[in-house]
Amino acid sequence: MTADPPAEEIAYAKINLALHVRRRRPDGYHDIETLFAFCEEGDRLSAAPADGLSLAIAGPFAAGLEADGGNLVLRAAEALRAEAGVRGGAAIRLEKRLPVAAGIGGGSADAAAALRLLARLWRVTLPSERLHAIAAKLGADVPACLASAACRGEARGDALRPIGEGALAGMPVLLVNPRVAVPTGPVFAAWDGADRGALGEGDPFAAALAGRNDLESPARAVAPVIAEVVERLSAAPGARLARMSGSGATCFALFEDAGARDAADTKIAAEHPRWWRLPTRLR
Repeated sequence: MTADPPAEEIAYAKINLALHVRRRRPDGYHDIETLFAFCEEGDRLSAAPADGLSLAIAGPFAAGLEADGGNLVLRAAEALRAEAGVRGGAAIRLEKRLPVAAGIGGGSADAAAALRLLARLWRVTLPSERLHAIAAKLGADVPACLASAACRGEARGDALRPIGEGALAGMPVLLVNPRVAVPTGPVFAAWDGADRGALGEGDPFAAALAGRNDLESPARAVAPVIAEVVERLSAAPGARLARMSGSGATCFALFEDAGARDAADTKIAAEHPRWWRLPTRLR
């Protein structure tokens, strides 16, 4: 009798089509208004039943990541096991395909994927609101990453509203990172604190076009190369929207069609061979 293959899950890359930073909250976070979208690609997680919990990390961006109790994947596993009363464990493997400290979900997406993965592995049937509560305790972006579907985020980013089934699905997107890690803390510290107004409602793409990323300017101060990445993407034929995601340094462009996206990918690869790129589509 053969053993079941390990369960697998994708930690879908997150992008912020727009990100408006509003007032500072009493808890130290800022109120934000954002449009989350998710790509079809991301990090990969697998897990097999085990007596305890363990994590192994591999992949092109595994260097420097600790597989100890401070890792969000293990924290998510511990939180789910405690909430659901699970006695067993899991041997988890994370294949880190996305850059770290890059504004595209990172540890939040990995933690959310771990919750989805282990809920299946352990046959956990918690109501969605309890899973959401676990995710919210792990980080502001984890609830959105748990759903991994286009939505509007408010409050800390964890008050979510769907923005229409399939409204953005299938749209070609190119992600580019200049291989510069940009931690969130210094970017928020460099933000000028000005409230530049609310994010529009209605059609999500129109709202994104009319919106902005309030963290892009301070991120450019921390890592000036971000400006060059956005300029290259904006200048690409067929680009409909080019912007930095999250607190950087990953930038993205949405394209009219896959051919335009692939042409931009080829051109940027030739001009900047060290930059990381991911041509994909929105989910």
